[in-house]
Amino acid sequence: MREGSGSDPSVTADGASPVRVGVLSFHNSKETKAILNAVRALGHEPVWLREENTRSWIEDESLRFDPDVDVVANRLLMTKAAEPLDDLGIATAYAASRAVLNPPEVVVQALHKYGTAARLATAGIPVPDAYIAFSQRTINEGNRLTSEKAVHKSAIGTNGNRMAVVGADDVVAPHIARRRAFLQEFIDTGTERPFDVRAYVVGDRVVGAMKRYAPSDEWRTNVALGGEVEDLTADLPEEAARLSREAADVLGLDYAGVDLLRRDGAWYVLEVNVTAGFKGLFEATGISPAPYIAALAIERGGGSVDRDRVTSLASVLDDSVPDCKPSIDPEPEEPMTIGYTEAVTVSAGQRAVDVVAKSDTGARRTSIDFDVAAETGAGPILKTVRVKSGSHQKRQRRPLVEVDVKIGNRWQTVTASVENRSHMNYPVLLGRDVLDGYHVDVTKREREE
Repeated sequence: MREGSGSDPSVTADGASPVRVGVLSFHNSKETKAILNAVRALGHEPVWLREENTRSWIEDESLRFDPDVDVVANRLLMTKAAEPLDDLGIATAYAASRAVLNPPEVVVQALHKYGTAARLATAGIPVPDAYIAFSQRTINEGNRLTSEKAVHKSAIGTNGNRMAVVGADDVVAPHIARRRAFLQEFIDTGTERPFDVRAYVVGDRVVGAMKRYAPSDEWRTNVALGGEVEDLTADLPEEAARLSREAADVLGLDYAGVDLLRRDGAWYVLEVNVTAGFKGLFEATGISPAPYIAALAIERGGGSVDRDRVTSLASVLDDSVPDCKPSIDPEPEEPMTIGYTEAVTVSAGQRAVDVVAKSDTGARRTSIDFDVAAETGAGPILKTVRVKSGSHQKRQRRPLVEVDVKIGNRWQTVTASVENRSHMNYPVLLGRDVLDGYHVDVTKREREE
């Protein structure tokens, strides 16, 4: 029995042990659920690798996981993650000893749209002309594109957010929403209603394709922006299918959504999306890529699947909550009792500081003194908020920083406000954002030296 499996494995229809397929996904997307359900429907064992249940350790030079799996399908949404590199490190750990579909080093290369275009271009795959520079001067005074129009877009992002069509002489910024931006040639298809093509590649085949039409008074075709879709699977030109397969192969992706445009009979690859959604594709084609991804993972893990069963399952997008979803809330524990004043440790990366804190169930947010923030190296400032203090008539603006607070043997991360508490008895005030997990005994006080 594998470590962390919890029970003896069952047996597949052909008498072999089922493959345990882990889907690494810290979110609740339709795609993740559909892949997990497809693994189960194909007679194998799905494991949802989430923050609530995933852990790893190294012991006696052996790498171990709980839950353990045979193969991992990487579905981390890196463009929307709060801590993308931290999340990617989990995939890197699995890839050290397990087969991983869309492995982390490949995902990193494919996330950057200009970097992706560069790799495709050097491999001989046609892409629109593009230009990137990193300062206000160089992006506007350098080797701009020769086309009359260009698309100003974020180098990392999804759903067409904040993209804009600009003229050849328009002034543009090197960033969009604090992310680097670049210019890409605007390809006019010459049609009355703008459209592009999304082909979904799994392994070495295109499993489905659709046309995406832009909404009225819009040039972007993204389904998330209201674009309409139309099935193109049976009529996808062979050249477009070939370019889609080659683009995924050049980037080393096991599955991806490839966006293409045609101008004057020639096809161009616009983008390659590592975690492309299924909703629009299924709406247009009646084909779900989930069973194909599940089958590829099972085979990569050493198992086998019934190909007819895969095709049959692809006609349904089963995004119901899978039975393998781990519980978000663990078994309840008796709340720890803390006093009106309590010895705590505050850390923010630079160093940890031991202080006595005051518990205040009437305060919504934890606050720390300027000196504590400085000593622990708290920062950067996440944002500022206006608060009303009992000692001030007017609301004051306070910066918010992320710190770690240890009470007893428990650490937790909290967003605390920073204020001048030098005139108060305690440098740290514990608000409800910390105290909700504790019982406060106001008669108990930390003995102070």
